[in-house]
Amino acid sequence: MTAENASLDILYEDEVVIALNKPAGIVVHPAYKNPTGTLMNALLWHARGWPPSARPSIVGRLDKLTSGVVLVAKTAAAHAALQRAAISRHVEKDYLAVVYGRVNTARGVIDFRLAKDRARRRVVASRDAGAPSLTRFERLARASAPRAGLTLLRCSLVTGRAHQIRAHLAARGWPLVGDPLYGEPRWRDVVDPTLASALRAFPRQALHAWRTAFAHPVTGSRIVVEAPLPNDFQQLLEATSLEKGVGSRFL
Repeated sequence: MTAENASLDILYEDEVVIALNKPAGIVVHPAYKNPTGTLMNALLWHARGWPPSARPSIVGRLDKLTSGVVLVAKTAAAHAALQRAAISRHVEKDYLAVVYGRVNTARGVIDFRLAKDRARRRVVASRDAGAPSLTRFERLARASAPRAGLTLLRCSLVTGRAHQIRAHLAARGWPLVGDPLYGEPRWRDVVDPTLASALRAFPRQALHAWRTAFAHPVTGSRIVVEAPLPNDFQQLLEATSLEKGVGSRFL
């Protein structure tokens, strides 16, 4: 990996931890198809003046088309501590999601098991096979959107499987607006042509990693980090009239 001089939106930083606000469209870690231009490339540039024993290590990842908080450890000890906390479910992760469908319950849980479908390169949800997975959700707002329905949800990860929220919501019949893998073109069913156009044009899955809370790996103090809504997500909420479900704490 090479260090690249690219800007980072730093939400929190101290001697051992950084929290970044990742834009949609940026890959977190270099891979075969994305060897450069990733969040890690920019982090290596940011870390060029750190002590020799320090090196950025990303704790958990976000999909390329998901925006929001990404945690980074500066030391091996901090990374191990945060990984242990995540495994023991002591790291809180809250997301905001815009989905198609009418969610008629105020809150609930989705506990479908998740397994990879190697033939289709996606994660599939099942009640019988795969890894146990649990997502909590809370309904924040609804829009009528005749013949389709739209809902703003707050989702909290209890487990942290790949594509968990995307797969879980799709399995419940509430696919994310704009999701290229698990979504459906339900904008075609929307009667209002202006709203249908806005939904069709949204360029990614409507998922934002809004908030992360964790115990500091050195001091043990509780750290809460929130990422403001990106412009595209805010504009989607306004176009769908779901902004009424977004209080000042999300902005």
